[in-house]
Amino acid sequence: MCQRIELLAPAKNLECGIAAIDHGADAVYIGAQRFGARVAAGNSVEDIAQLCTYAHQFGAKVYVTVNTIIYDEELEETQQLISKLNDIGVDAILVQDMGIIHANYQLLSINSQLSYHASTQTDNRTIEKVQWLRSLGFRRVVLARELSLKEIAAIHQAVPDVELEVFVHGALCVSYSGQCYASQYCFGRSANRGACAQFCRLPFDLEDADGNVIERGRHLLSLKDMCRIDMLEELMEAGAVSFKIEGRLKDVDYVKNVTAAYSQRLNEIIARHPDKYQRASLGSCTYSFTPNLQKTFNRGFTDYFLHGRKPDIFSPDTPKALGEYVGKVKEIRGNSFNVAGTASFANGDGLCFFCKEETRDSVKGIRSKNFRNSESQQASLIGRVVTKVNEVKNERRLVGFRVNRAEGNRLYPYQMPKELKPGTALYRNNDQEFQRLMAGKTAVRKIPVEMTLRETDNGFELQMGSRCVSMPMEKQIAQKSQHENIIRQLSKLGNTPYECTSVHLVPQDFPFFIPSSVLTEMRRNITSGACEVERREWRIKSEKSNYPLPPVNPQRSYLYNVSNRQARAFYEQQGLKEIAPAFELSPVKNPLIMQCRHCLKYSLGYCIRHGGEKMPWKEPLYLKLDDGRRFRLEFQCSACQMNIYGED
Repeated sequence: MCQRIELLAPAKNLECGIAAIDHGADAVYIGAQRFGARVAAGNSVEDIAQLCTYAHQFGAKVYVTVNTIIYDEELEETQQLISKLNDIGVDAILVQDMGIIHANYQLLSINSQLSYHASTQTDNRTIEKVQWLRSLGFRRVVLARELSLKEIAAIHQAVPDVELEVFVHGALCVSYSGQCYASQYCFGRSANRGACAQFCRLPFDLEDADGNVIERGRHLLSLKDMCRIDMLEELMEAGAVSFKIEGRLKDVDYVKNVTAAYSQRLNEIIARHPDKYQRASLGSCTYSFTPNLQKTFNRGFTDYFLHGRKPDIFSPDTPKALGEYVGKVKEIRGNSFNVAGTASFANGDGLCFFCKEETRDSVKGIRSKNFRNSESQQASLIGRVVTKVNEVKNERRLVGFRVNRAEGNRLYPYQMPKELKPGTALYRNNDQEFQRLMAGKTAVRKIPVEMTLRETDNGFELQMGSRCVSMPMEKQIAQKSQHENIIRQLSKLGNTPYECTSVHLVPQDFPFFIPSSVLTEMRRNITSGACEVERREWRIKSEKSNYPLPPVNPQRSYLYNVSNRQARAFYEQQGLKEIAPAFELSPVKNPLIMQCRHCLKYSLGYCIRHGGEKMPWKEPLYLKLDDGRRFRLEFQCSACQMNIYGED
């Protein structure tokens, strides 16, 4: 039996959801008006119902994010929302708050067609956690972005009957999802409530325990964007079945381009393994453009930890989009310059480049020395580094500008950037021609079908796949062959999701006359319904899980994110004795605000376990914001993890 493979695309709104389906998505995830982990991407139940109707034509599915933590006064509203989502035909909801399970037991155990998916916000990074979730009745688990292929494969082998959903493209959070409290701690905006203020994209100074500045004004927690388009087959072999594109705040151009790129790649893989894999929905897409992932917003790409640790997963110089590399500045003349490269340009293109700072190389040169010297030599070297770093606010600064006029490879900016020099590498983060192309109709999705028209005892029958429509009528022998007209009338599928590839007549000579109006009626009747969508009935298990609840540090039990009475009752049922309120409800002193697999000690070349040098700085290290607030770093080497603490 072939494994169904799902491409899961984001939808900020109805337009994006329909575009995702048109461009090859097997499923779409979208937020309702409240309780989704992107508070700025809410949609009405009516719009979600319309998306369900459209998606189900192709056997595609719609998932709704209800994955924030819920407060007591919101429980009834949440239950009402879930009931409405069930009524309109939503296929699954993604949840974080276990209070939803407990509060909706009566509703969902009796009359629910919804599946429940464990959102990545439930911090799904171990076999034990996935086993526990499975024993609670979760059909699917969205794995942590940080997991490697080996870890994914191990989870699949241990829990083979759980669908594993993995992220393959888009922005990366530096903290394990659901375990980040930095935004709430610093700005009163909870990531677990969908209001993240993007603390990780800010510039920081990195200081040692003595106040020496190691890095100044750099985006040390800002990661590149994920891109795993070349690793899809490996992920399939590891046991992943759903491939998720990040981006519920992204515009429709992003959805079109990225969905099309990944859909085409999945089709290529499945074409090589037709007996092993198949797409989870129906239909084939034709595109009026060539997908290009470099054309849409990205901070540079990384496959993250899929094949183990790599030093280039973060983007310390800027959290902004670079776009595609288009060449180098060849020569500057007055108010224009030309570009060495093969790229073509258009009026209005947005370009950017990094300022070249001479001090950068000298700082790196000092840092790269072997510090196996005397204490006095080390102190001297450290002092030189501190002096050099303090000379520069930002070692590299991103500068952007707009092209006013393009004449071949000679460009006339609106205003010539004073920092631009010959040899500067240029990136295009706004491609006017591509945007114009994407603004129109860029894809058509159709389900290829065959039709068979046959004679019956009392009239005629039209068959399309598993559907049949009958038309009782008196039979008339045609004076001349009607084959051509019958095929033409039945093939006019117009705005339906179908495309007729052939019409078979039984008997083959088919001597009958059928009026065109009757043929049209039969064609409309057979194409009026949606495709059958697999909807498994889901039952909540009310008893205690067969697997123990994975523990957290008792001193930090706020990590369970218990924010309502139903969640507390759920965890009591699971045997948890000490339950602290969620951090949003009861802040703690010197809290653990982030858990990261990204490690600055490793990324800066000072992880001895991975071949780095011994760090010359005195620990603990601190991240420092411009306003003076500091955050202590803890390098938990046993778990290969960096923890970040607030300093009250």
